[in-house]
Amino acid sequence: QARGKVPGLGSHDQGSWGGFVRRGSRPPALETLAASSPVSDAGLSRLHDLPLWDESGVNHEAAVHRSPLQTPPILLSWLCVIACGDDGMVASSSESEGSATVDATTTSTVTGDTETTTVETTGEPDPVYDGEPLPLAEPGEWTWVDFPESRCRLGEPTGIGVRYGSGDDLMIYLQGGGACFNTLTCITNPGSYDADDFDAWRGSWGTRGIFNGGAAANPVGDWNIVYIPYCTGDVFAGDREGVMIDTDPAQMHFVGHRNISAFLQRIVPTFADAPNVLIAGASAGGFGGGFNFIRFAKAFSSSQMTFLDDSAPILGDAYAAPCLQSQWRDTWGLTETLPPGCDACTGDDGGGLTNIIGFIANALPEANFGLISSIRDGTIAIFYAFGVDECSGFGIMPGGVFEEGLFAYRAEQLSPNGWGSYLIPSTEHVWTQDSSFYNTEVGGVLLTDWLEDLLGGEAGEVVP
Repeated sequence: QARGKVPGLGSHDQGSWGGFVRRGSRPPALETLAASSPVSDAGLSRLHDLPLWDESGVNHEAAVHRSPLQTPPILLSWLCVIACGDDGMVASSSESEGSATVDATTTSTVTGDTETTTVETTGEPDPVYDGEPLPLAEPGEWTWVDFPESRCRLGEPTGIGVRYGSGDDLMIYLQGGGACFNTLTCITNPGSYDADDFDAWRGSWGTRGIFNGGAAANPVGDWNIVYIPYCTGDVFAGDREGVMIDTDPAQMHFVGHRNISAFLQRIVPTFADAPNVLIAGASAGGFGGGFNFIRFAKAFSSSQMTFLDDSAPILGDAYAAPCLQSQWRDTWGLTETLPPGCDACTGDDGGGLTNIIGFIANALPEANFGLISSIRDGTIAIFYAFGVDECSGFGIMPGGVFEEGLFAYRAEQLSPNGWGSYLIPSTEHVWTQDSSFYNTEVGGVLLTDWLEDLLGGEAGEVVP
């Protein structure tokens, strides 16, 4: 459940870069890390291509301090070996559940000091969430709730974690963990998640970062939290069963979109009166939060909605190749689960996913939206590199290219649609899950202060 990073890009020398201030220690040289980590020559070469680093692996411009990586070696291997398997082959599929069409028209109401948004819909009626409320527990204690009707990628059921706070507001946090769309990516993506996995998580990561309820600087410290683990490999957006990936004999079940429906059946009755609802997600969870945000907003139509995307920018087609987007669509059934009415989200060449940003912002004009991202995120850059050279099976996206794509995304999608953004001069991946959430500062603005502004509808654009 740890955030991913490129080996060799860990804690950096004390210093600053463009107003980004951190405290840390000197990292091992890249060659030392390569000797103890499964890093290919191509991956090591790629790290040296980043202009921030010299031959010793020391960064003389930036200062970054992160907790030690808690990622299995095989995941590090994927993050550093620039390679790509063949396209996933779909053996069979199931029909996506029907959903209502979202008009561009929305209505807003004011109750006390809280302005809420109602999404106008046409077509089929919205789902009715009338399941059994989640079990009560003492505030501050994590509880696992099984959902027998849910399903992970390898077929086993999963569930959610719940922690009640002292207030009425709610955060739903979608975890990350890669994606499964070819042999290599599926090997490194978790295919199951149960109560034992959750017990291990809540005793460590469940008390850190944005989950630290005792931190005075945490804007959501006293909020109720629903933690949705990730085990479907489809960024919470798939609805396709019986999928065969390359030569793997196992059938894959990409049903993250369907699982969200099952979870909401019990989450909504439990927290229906929450004045504020924050949908937050890291990496794959950030993608999933965006793809499902309109569904969450419909479910909590009387709440002030906010979306926090941690490290999951949906770059434009020049950087997220349409052939790669087509692979996700074919493997996961992604096109069928996109918000109805988002015609621009599906181009003739399979691209267009970046256009969901404007669509959800226009559908929900009273909601708050914000992105946190490193300007040279080493993990997401490799994720997009699978599309280089027309998805030929080998690709490298240098840090400068990702940075270019990120700023184009900000200029073309985020800024015109009222999104806040907090861009950090780093190669790190995910910022809400450890101490970085509290001690990251860009241009004199602490990350926690920016989030507090986002929740209040006042987050701006923070850049180095």
